[in-house]
Amino acid sequence: MTELGRRDLLLKCAALGTLTLGPGVSLADALEWGAPDQSERKPTPWDELGPFYKKNAPHVAQMRLPSDPGLPLSVSGQVFDTHGNLLEGATLEIWQANDAGLYDLDGYRYRAALLADRAGKYAFESVMPGHYPGRVCQHVHYLVRAAGCKPLTTQLYFATDPVFAGDPQRNYTKDPLIDSVELVRPVTIVRTPTGPAAAVAFEIVLEHL
Repeated sequence: MTELGRRDLLLKCAALGTLTLGPGVSLADALEWGAPDQSERKPTPWDELGPFYKKNAPHVAQMRLPSDPGLPLSVSGQVFDTHGNLLEGATLEIWQANDAGLYDLDGYRYRAALLADRAGKYAFESVMPGHYPGRVCQHVHYLVRAAGCKPLTTQLYFATDPVFAGDPQRNYTKDPLIDSVELVRPVTIVRTPTGPAAAVAFEIVLEHL
């Protein structure tokens, strides 16, 4: 069952007569109460599917093997609709190049199919993708689906990519396939027992059909 956003819940309660307003309090006042309304989430921008998508990716969140070269990468986020509702059970297909910028076309290395949990959360472990010869920027591909929503193909980019020269806001258009700087996400470098690793948060917002 889809969870109602705060604003939608208050409106429904008012319509059913289960919300009582005190003297001098209007419905508009009630809607302003509490945490900021989440109903205005912008949908995640679309981006190219790319030529290397493969069906039937394994249901694994750990794409990185201990012996894999490259900077370890952890990506996590939540899946919402544009009303701010968490989308439990959303499916996320993810694929990327390895550290050398090469895709596995024969098997399923660096490919995964994930399921958002009850809180709409997902996460996976990988490596920072290399620069694929046919593309300008490092990127991770997404294909996201949820019941009642439009499927979304998009890509995650990294603010630390040398192509952006430290200023993604100004330089994201150096890659002609990036239509929105919103897809370029900040990178946090963390310390682990085996050395430095990168962590990125990437929220997904789907539009309804």
